[in-house]
Amino acid sequence: MEPKSSILPKNSDKVVKFTKMHGLGNDYIYINAVLEDIKNPNEFSKFVSDRHFGIGSDGLVLILDSKIADFKMRMFNSDGSEAEMCGNAIRCVGKFVYDNKLTDKKIITIETLAGVKVLEMTVEGEEVVLVKVDMGEPTLEALKIPVISDKYPVINETIDSNGYNFKFTCVSMGNPHAVTYIEDVDNFELQKIGPLFEAHEKFPKKTNVEFVNVINDETLKMRVWERGAGETLACGTGACAVLVSSVLNGLSKRKATVKLLGGDLIVEWSESNNHVYMTGPATKVFEGKIKL
Repeated sequence: MEPKSSILPKNSDKVVKFTKMHGLGNDYIYINAVLEDIKNPNEFSKFVSDRHFGIGSDGLVLILDSKIADFKMRMFNSDGSEAEMCGNAIRCVGKFVYDNKLTDKKIITIETLAGVKVLEMTVEGEEVVLVKVDMGEPTLEALKIPVISDKYPVINETIDSNGYNFKFTCVSMGNPHAVTYIEDVDNFELQKIGPLFEAHEKFPKKTNVEFVNVINDETLKMRVWERGAGETLACGTGACAVLVSSVLNGLSKRKATVKLLGGDLIVEWSESNNHVYMTGPATKVFEGKIKL
């Protein structure tokens, strides 16, 4: 595949290998950046993410060596912005490094901008089929999320934009989330309303926005507008934020199934260590090469 973009270097000798993977439909382009030198990942992410002129994805994930963990991951949204963390992407990183025999360990650590995460992988045959991620402790302090509020935790913070009014509970899972509850997520005008709150002045670094229907205290249904990417089929950190928010609001148990457009995640907020655990699949779509 040869890019048709002036933002990329023109070097006929350069061929970059990639793997397209997804976690519940939240798809990224994965590159072993130990072997491949990506000079401008922000612009490169915009190109590969384009579903018409590129490969097509929600962004780019680079896998690198780490001095403090088994591996390091950097992730970039489809608009080129770098994000701290992605729950679906990190599961795919686990599958990538194990399936490609970069490690033989079934429990590994991954360095991210949101800290080091621990992955426990379920293997069938020689391939990873399920990954459980220790997402760490949720952050509930407004300044650290960040969100402009004097509440702690930030529950039912009323935010208005263009005539729309919602009450948000705000959580950081290494990246910011604003969670609100509605009755009909299926017919909700997310494409119109999501961007209004993503870039609201209350959120200094913008935010991911989750709209949630509580089916029962063990089942939550959500749609997500991701910061820098728009609506995606799934968001792992978003599912974790939804579970934490629902517990804080007395709407769910500490372990629940979170139903997303791309499938289900099992999320648990442990009472013993305050960590959030997310379990879900990781799927390889195909491999390829890009000629630069």
